[in-house]
Amino acid sequence: MTNEQNFFNFAAHVGLTKHLGGLKATAELIDLCHIEAHKYVLDVGCGAGATPCFLAERYGCIVVGVDIHPGMVEKSIERARRLGLADRVEFRVADAQSLPFEDGLFDAVISESVTAFPEDKQKSVDEYARLTKPGGYVGLNESTWLKYPPSVEMIAWATQNVGAQVRPLTSDGWAGLLESAGLQDIVVRIYEIDLQNEAKGILGRYGWQEMLRVMGRTLSLYARDPNYRRFVKGVSQGGITPKNLDEYFGYGVYVGRK
Repeated sequence: MTNEQNFFNFAAHVGLTKHLGGLKATAELIDLCHIEAHKYVLDVGCGAGATPCFLAERYGCIVVGVDIHPGMVEKSIERARRLGLADRVEFRVADAQSLPFEDGLFDAVISESVTAFPEDKQKSVDEYARLTKPGGYVGLNESTWLKYPPSVEMIAWATQNVGAQVRPLTSDGWAGLLESAGLQDIVVRIYEIDLQNEAKGILGRYGWQEMLRVMGRTLSLYARDPNYRRFVKGVSQGGITPKNLDEYFGYGVYVGRK
């Protein structure tokens, strides 16, 4: 099993996905995409379902979440049922590069820390634009190279820290994908990574009760699965943070109107 497969399998099992910038970045994406009550929203790469449930509960949206990993979809469905949101959120297994919906269906299509993974990012963003209603919005929250090219060490850190073969772009690269998909009024906001705030952001998104569930699943998995122990060891051994990380690696919020 590859490192990338391990990462997504283990994340699905424990029910935890992380998005750079935490809830602050998600709230900014929601604001820029004009997401409000009764809007129909697609979250591509929904992970364990945190953002779709947040949108339904806090904003009163109707939300569809898709993820390429069946285990993530299962965890998302469990979360929605536990929170009493099953009538407002729906989850499906789907690939960002080929989404099973009709043209112009959604008021907004968003994706957080997902579009950095596919090889053909333009195909993914074209799909997001295709599914958006005229006048609707496509919004991305994605890892971003603040300086380019990064060093070999910086690329290795990014890969190990995320735990999979993440492929960030520069801000111009991300904005270019939106423009090439035919979107207008592109908004670009770039941020440096603050590792302490990233940790706080995970807690803020999931809350103490859910984090205790995640920790329990993680400890159980570590105790019984040698593949997971090897994965954790590999990540920790390669996880030395470069001194100039904040100069090179950050994230950006990118939004375009159809």
